[in-house]
Amino acid sequence: MVKKKSYFAIILVLALAADQLTKFFSARLTESIPVVQNAFHITLVRNRGIIFGIMPGLGDVLVWIYLIVLGLLVYFHDQFPKDRFSRVMLALLFAGVIGNFIDRIAFGYVIDFIDFRIWPVFNIADICLNAGVVGIVGKSLFYRNPR
Repeated sequence: MVKKKSYFAIILVLALAADQLTKFFSARLTESIPVVQNAFHITLVRNRGIIFGIMPGLGDVLVWIYLIVLGLLVYFHDQFPKDRFSRVMLALLFAGVIGNFIDRIAFGYVIDFIDFRIWPVFNIADICLNAGVVGIVGKSLFYRNPR
């Protein structure tokens, strides 16, 4: 059985590996690949901006923002609840930030490839970030710790 504390490390490593491996293979694409015609494609996008590619050219600023966010996550890590759900959400948050930070440092942009055609192209790190934030915020809003 997996110890409660190791859920954090396992989820972090698995999510980060999934993000980096999918980006590695997607970065070699030369054309969009339809998985479900006109609904879901694998499309390489080099995102030089922030969310959805807006404000391109902020590369150096974004590296500092990632460093600040990582620093805050590390600093407040011990103040997060210790239950399994919270640890998994925190691990996803870390994986998302680290995954996109690696891209910014290595390439100067983030590799996006998941293309649903009705939404801007995104990646696994973005999914991790969103899931982590929604999970943590949702739990803090709707879960009451009985005393």
